[in-house]
Amino acid sequence: LTGAQDGSVRMFEWGHAQQITCFRSGGNSRVTRMRFSYQGNKFGIVDADGYISLYQTNWKCCPLTGTSPKPYLTWQCHNKTANDFVFISSSSLIATAGLSSDNRNICLWDTLVSPANSLVHAFICHDSGATVLAYAPKHQLLISGGRKGFTCIIDLRQKQQQQLLQSHDSPVKAIAVDPTEEYFVTGSAE
Repeated sequence: LTGAQDGSVRMFEWGHAQQITCFRSGGNSRVTRMRFSYQGNKFGIVDADGYISLYQTNWKCCPLTGTSPKPYLTWQCHNKTANDFVFISSSSLIATAGLSSDNRNICLWDTLVSPANSLVHAFICHDSGATVLAYAPKHQLLISGGRKGFTCIIDLRQKQQQQLLQSHDSPVKAIAVDPTEEYFVTGSAE
């Protein structure tokens, strides 16, 4: 799966020289992150306009009509930009990281309810915007990085911020959690 500056999203398959499907054509907002669900049957994208779109991966383009796949869900999760998201446990609960004018820059969403009621909880952290997310399922922790180099640890069971660490002097760009969830590593723009 590839996402581009022009907003296009294309799917390729091993052993095929060409794309098998174009999920989104160019001329849309820049793709900032794409992720598959844990089951691999769905994927999502977030973009520079603050939108998240979710798709089924098993969709095949109809060669006769040339119809393109449509997302089964699209909504604006941040009113300025969306930078990252993670599927929480199942593919119906999603956390997003971005920049919103009200500083609710980490949000938890339930995709099974109407978009008007889908916001489960919003966390006010990373006052200049959240750049990256990681999820530690065993401990039910959400780890986020921000533009000012801070890393925030959120306990999803209690829906509250546990810790805020100054991990870098520049924006946090990557977070990785080890398989045992004993450690996590952050990487910055510097």
